[in-house]
Amino acid sequence: MQEARADFEVVAAGDVARAVSLFHRDGFVLLADALTADQLQFARQGADRVVAEQTAAIALDKANRGYARYSFGQQIQHPEWTQLVDLPPVLDVVTAIWDSDDLTCSGGGGDYSLPGARIQHLHGDIGEFLHDPQGRTVTADLPTPFIVVNYPMVDFRRENGATRFIPCTQRNRQPPPKLEDEPEWMRQSIVRAPAGAALIRDVRTWHGGTANLSQETRVMTSVGYYAPWFRRPGVDPCIPRGLYEQLSERGQRWSQALVLDS
Repeated sequence: MQEARADFEVVAAGDVARAVSLFHRDGFVLLADALTADQLQFARQGADRVVAEQTAAIALDKANRGYARYSFGQQIQHPEWTQLVDLPPVLDVVTAIWDSDDLTCSGGGGDYSLPGARIQHLHGDIGEFLHDPQGRTVTADLPTPFIVVNYPMVDFRRENGATRFIPCTQRNRQPPPKLEDEPEWMRQSIVRAPAGAALIRDVRTWHGGTANLSQETRVMTSVGYYAPWFRRPGVDPCIPRGLYEQLSERGQRWSQALVLDS
Protein backbone atom coordinates (compact mmCIF):
# COMPACT_ATOMS: atom_id res chain seq x y z
CA MET A 1 0.00 0.00 0.00
CA GLN A 2 1.19 3.53 -0.73
CA GLU A 3 2.56 5.50 2.18
CA ALA A 4 -0.31 7.65 3.39
CA ARG A 5 0.24 11.06 4.90
CA ALA A 6 -3.25 12.07 5.86
CA ASP A 7 -5.19 13.51 8.75
CA PHE A 8 -7.91 10.92 8.13
CA GLU A 9 -7.96 7.16 7.93
CA VAL A 10 -6.79 5.77 4.60
CA VAL A 11 -8.58 2.59 3.55
CA ALA A 12 -6.73 -0.10 1.63
CA ALA A 13 -8.05 -0.87 -1.83
CA GLY A 14 -10.32 -3.89 -1.56
CA ASP A 15 -11.66 -3.13 1.94
CA VAL A 16 -15.06 -2.17 0.59
CA ALA A 17 -16.99 -2.57 3.84
CA ARG A 18 -14.72 -0.19 5.76
CA ALA A 19 -14.70 2.34 2.93
CA VAL A 20 -18.51 2.36 2.73
CA SER A 21 -18.84 2.70 6.50
CA LEU A 22 -16.53 5.73 6.61
CA PHE A 23 -18.23 7.30 3.60
CA HIS A 24 -21.67 7.10 5.19
CA ARG A 25 -20.32 8.50 8.45
CA ASP A 26 -18.07 11.30 7.19
CA GLY A 27 -19.38 12.06 3.70
CA PHE A 28 -16.06 11.02 2.13
CA VAL A 29 -13.42 8.31 2.27
CA LEU A 30 -9.81 8.16 1.12
CA LEU A 31 -8.92 4.96 -0.74
CA ALA A 32 -5.27 4.02 -1.27
CA ASP A 33 -3.77 2.59 -4.46
CA ALA A 34 -6.69 3.48 -6.71
CA LEU A 35 -4.44 3.99 -9.73
CA THR A 36 -1.62 1.80 -10.95
CA ALA A 37 1.70 3.46 -11.72
CA ASP A 38 0.91 3.38 -15.45
CA GLN A 39 -2.57 4.81 -14.96
CA LEU A 40 -1.23 7.59 -12.76
CA GLN A 41 1.49 8.48 -15.27
CA PHE A 42 -1.06 8.59 -18.10
CA ALA A 43 -3.48 10.71 -16.04
CA ARG A 44 -0.68 13.11 -15.15
CA GLN A 45 0.26 13.57 -18.79
CA GLY A 46 -3.28 14.56 -19.67
CA ALA A 47 -3.69 16.83 -16.67
CA ASP A 48 -0.38 18.58 -17.31
CA ARG A 49 -1.34 19.16 -20.94
CA VAL A 50 -4.67 20.74 -20.06
CA VAL A 51 -3.13 22.80 -17.25
CA ALA A 52 -0.60 24.20 -19.72
CA GLU A 53 -3.32 25.01 -22.26
CA GLN A 54 -5.63 26.68 -19.75
CA THR A 55 -3.01 28.70 -17.89
CA ALA A 56 -1.58 29.95 -21.20
CA ALA A 57 -5.05 31.21 -22.14
CA ILE A 58 -6.27 32.45 -18.74
CA ALA A 59 -4.24 34.75 -16.49
CA LEU A 60 -3.82 33.87 -12.82
CA ASP A 61 -6.04 36.74 -11.73
CA LYS A 62 -8.77 35.60 -14.15
CA ALA A 63 -8.84 31.98 -12.97
CA ASN A 64 -12.39 30.67 -12.50
CA ARG A 65 -11.99 29.61 -8.85
CA GLY A 66 -10.10 32.59 -7.52
CA TYR A 67 -6.53 33.78 -7.94
CA ALA A 68 -4.33 30.97 -9.37
CA ARG A 69 -7.12 28.41 -8.74
CA TYR A 70 -8.74 26.73 -11.74
CA SER A 71 -11.45 24.19 -12.43
CA PHE A 72 -10.68 21.89 -15.36
CA GLY A 73 -14.25 21.88 -16.66
CA GLN A 74 -15.50 18.89 -18.65
CA GLN A 75 -12.58 16.71 -19.78
CA ILE A 76 -14.16 13.24 -20.03
CA GLN A 77 -13.66 13.35 -23.81
CA HIS A 78 -9.93 12.78 -23.27
CA PRO A 79 -8.59 9.22 -22.75
CA GLU A 80 -6.69 10.27 -19.63
CA TRP A 81 -10.08 10.90 -18.01
CA THR A 82 -12.14 8.12 -19.60
CA GLN A 83 -9.72 5.55 -18.16
CA LEU A 84 -11.08 6.60 -14.75
CA VAL A 85 -14.74 5.84 -15.50
CA ASP A 86 -14.60 2.20 -14.41
CA LEU A 87 -11.73 1.51 -12.03
CA PRO A 88 -12.71 -1.63 -10.05
CA PRO A 89 -11.10 -0.69 -6.68
CA VAL A 90 -13.00 2.59 -6.71
CA LEU A 91 -16.25 1.57 -8.36
CA ASP A 92 -16.57 -1.44 -6.07
CA VAL A 93 -16.97 1.13 -3.29
CA VAL A 94 -19.24 3.49 -5.24
CA THR A 95 -21.65 0.72 -6.28
CA ALA A 96 -21.68 -0.63 -2.71
CA ILE A 97 -22.57 2.81 -1.35
CA TRP A 98 -25.71 2.77 -3.50
CA ASP A 99 -26.11 -1.03 -3.41
CA SER A 100 -26.54 -0.84 -7.18
CA ASP A 101 -24.52 -0.53 -10.36
CA ASP A 102 -27.34 1.31 -12.11
CA LEU A 103 -25.52 4.62 -11.96
CA THR A 104 -24.73 7.33 -14.51
CA CYS A 105 -21.39 8.99 -15.19
CA SER A 106 -21.72 12.78 -15.19
CA GLY A 107 -18.31 13.39 -16.78
CA GLY A 108 -14.85 14.19 -15.54
CA GLY A 109 -12.79 17.21 -14.60
CA GLY A 110 -11.15 18.26 -11.36
CA ASP A 111 -9.19 21.32 -10.33
CA TYR A 112 -5.73 22.67 -9.69
CA SER A 113 -4.05 25.49 -7.84
CA LEU A 114 -0.79 27.16 -8.76
CA PRO A 115 1.75 28.65 -6.37
CA GLY A 116 0.23 31.71 -4.78
CA ALA A 117 -3.34 30.43 -4.70
CA ARG A 118 -5.14 31.62 -1.59
CA ILE A 119 -7.37 29.68 0.77
CA GLN A 120 -10.83 28.92 -0.62
CA HIS A 121 -14.06 29.28 1.33
CA LEU A 122 -15.88 26.13 2.44
CA HIS A 123 -18.66 24.99 0.12
CA GLY A 124 -20.59 22.03 -1.22
CA ASP A 125 -20.80 21.24 -4.92
CA ILE A 126 -24.55 21.05 -5.34
CA GLY A 127 -27.23 23.58 -4.54
CA GLU A 128 -30.73 23.11 -3.25
CA PHE A 129 -32.76 21.31 -5.94
CA LEU A 130 -35.92 20.17 -4.12
CA HIS A 131 -37.44 23.60 -3.42
CA ASP A 132 -40.17 22.12 -1.25
CA PRO A 133 -42.83 24.87 -1.06
CA GLN A 134 -43.64 23.77 2.50
CA GLY A 135 -40.00 23.74 3.51
CA ARG A 136 -40.22 20.30 5.08
CA THR A 137 -37.63 18.52 2.96
CA VAL A 138 -34.32 19.79 1.64
CA THR A 139 -31.53 18.20 -0.36
CA ALA A 140 -29.56 17.54 2.83
CA ASP A 141 -32.28 15.14 3.97
CA LEU A 142 -31.70 12.77 1.05
CA PRO A 143 -29.35 9.83 0.66
CA THR A 144 -26.25 10.62 -1.37
CA PRO A 145 -27.43 11.89 -4.79
CA PHE A 146 -24.09 12.56 -6.45
CA ILE A 147 -20.58 11.22 -5.86
CA VAL A 148 -17.37 12.70 -7.21
CA VAL A 149 -14.14 10.74 -7.06
CA ASN A 150 -11.02 12.92 -6.95
CA TYR A 151 -7.60 11.57 -7.92
CA PRO A 152 -4.56 13.50 -6.61
CA MET A 153 -1.92 13.79 -9.32
CA VAL A 154 0.72 14.85 -6.79
CA ASP A 155 1.07 14.13 -3.09
CA PHE A 156 -1.34 16.48 -1.33
CA ARG A 157 0.58 18.28 1.41
CA ARG A 158 -0.28 21.11 3.75
CA GLU A 159 2.20 23.33 1.91
CA ASN A 160 0.87 22.78 -1.63
CA GLY A 161 -2.79 23.54 -0.98
CA ALA A 162 -4.30 20.21 0.02
CA THR A 163 -8.09 20.30 0.33
CA ARG A 164 -9.75 20.48 3.72
CA PHE A 165 -12.89 18.40 4.28
CA ILE A 166 -15.32 18.82 7.17
CA PRO A 167 -16.62 15.39 8.25
CA CYS A 168 -20.32 14.70 8.74
CA THR A 169 -21.53 17.82 6.93
CA GLN A 170 -23.17 16.08 3.99
CA ARG A 171 -26.53 16.07 5.83
CA ASN A 172 -26.12 19.50 7.42
CA ARG A 173 -29.07 21.80 6.73
CA GLN A 174 -27.04 24.86 7.68
CA PRO A 175 -24.71 26.66 5.23
CA PRO A 176 -20.97 26.47 5.88
CA PRO A 177 -19.40 29.38 7.77
CA LYS A 178 -17.89 32.29 5.90
CA LEU A 179 -14.13 32.18 5.64
CA GLU A 180 -13.68 34.87 8.28
CA ASP A 181 -15.93 32.93 10.68
CA GLU A 182 -14.39 29.51 10.09
CA PRO A 183 -13.11 27.92 13.32
CA GLU A 184 -9.47 26.90 13.42
CA TRP A 185 -10.28 23.18 13.64
CA MET A 186 -12.02 23.39 10.27
CA ARG A 187 -9.02 25.18 8.76
CA GLN A 188 -6.87 22.32 9.99
CA SER A 189 -9.19 19.56 8.70
CA ILE A 190 -6.87 18.85 5.77
CA VAL A 191 -6.69 15.62 3.79
CA ARG A 192 -3.06 14.91 2.94
CA ALA A 193 -3.42 12.25 0.29
CA PRO A 194 -0.80 10.40 -1.77
CA ALA A 195 -0.78 10.66 -5.55
CA GLY A 196 -2.71 7.77 -7.07
CA ALA A 197 -5.20 7.53 -4.21
CA ALA A 198 -8.91 8.24 -4.64
CA LEU A 199 -11.03 10.52 -2.52
CA ILE A 200 -14.64 9.35 -2.85
CA ARG A 201 -17.00 12.08 -1.68
CA ASP A 202 -20.62 13.05 -1.37
CA VAL A 203 -20.61 16.41 -3.18
CA ARG A 204 -22.67 17.98 -0.39
CA THR A 205 -19.80 17.57 2.10
CA TRP A 206 -18.20 20.90 2.96
CA HIS A 207 -14.72 21.34 1.53
CA GLY A 208 -12.34 24.01 0.34
CA GLY A 209 -8.85 24.39 -1.03
CA THR A 210 -6.06 25.78 1.11
CA ALA A 211 -3.31 28.23 0.22
CA ASN A 212 -0.61 26.86 -2.09
CA LEU A 213 2.59 27.96 -0.40
CA SER A 214 4.80 25.64 -2.43
CA GLN A 215 6.44 25.97 -5.83
CA GLU A 216 4.44 23.15 -7.45
CA THR A 217 1.01 23.00 -9.04
CA ARG A 218 -1.44 21.01 -6.93
CA VAL A 219 -3.57 19.00 -9.38
CA MET A 220 -6.44 16.57 -8.92
CA THR A 221 -8.59 15.02 -11.61
CA SER A 222 -12.08 13.63 -11.08
CA VAL A 223 -15.00 11.63 -12.38
CA GLY A 224 -18.60 12.04 -11.17
CA TYR A 225 -21.52 9.62 -10.78
CA TYR A 226 -25.24 10.13 -10.22
CA ALA A 227 -27.25 7.86 -7.94
CA PRO A 228 -29.67 5.47 -9.69
CA TRP A 229 -32.56 7.76 -8.77
CA PHE A 230 -30.89 11.11 -9.55
CA ARG A 231 -30.23 13.04 -12.75
CA ARG A 232 -28.98 16.55 -13.41
CA PRO A 233 -29.71 18.52 -16.59
CA GLY A 234 -27.10 20.08 -18.80
CA VAL A 235 -24.72 17.18 -19.53
CA ASP A 236 -23.80 17.32 -23.22
CA PRO A 237 -22.44 14.37 -25.25
CA CYS A 238 -18.69 14.71 -25.70
CA ILE A 239 -16.97 11.28 -25.68
CA PRO A 240 -15.87 10.24 -29.18
CA ARG A 241 -17.46 6.97 -30.30
CA GLY A 242 -14.08 5.25 -30.73
CA LEU A 243 -13.02 6.12 -27.19
CA TYR A 244 -16.40 5.08 -25.80
CA GLU A 245 -16.05 1.66 -27.41
CA GLN A 246 -12.79 1.09 -25.50
CA LEU A 247 -14.64 1.26 -22.18
CA SER A 248 -15.78 -1.81 -20.28
CA GLU A 249 -19.37 -2.97 -20.73
CA ARG A 250 -20.50 -1.29 -17.55
CA GLY A 251 -18.40 1.81 -18.30
CA GLN A 252 -20.27 2.12 -21.60
CA ARG A 253 -23.59 1.66 -19.84
CA TRP A 254 -22.76 4.38 -17.31
CA SER A 255 -21.55 6.76 -20.04
CA GLN A 256 -24.32 6.34 -22.64
CA ALA A 257 -25.52 9.91 -22.20
CA LEU A 258 -22.02 11.24 -22.87
CA VAL A 259 -21.16 9.48 -26.13
CA LEU A 260 -21.26 11.40 -29.39
CA ASP A 261 -23.46 9.95 -32.12
CA SER A 262 -20.73 10.19 -34.74
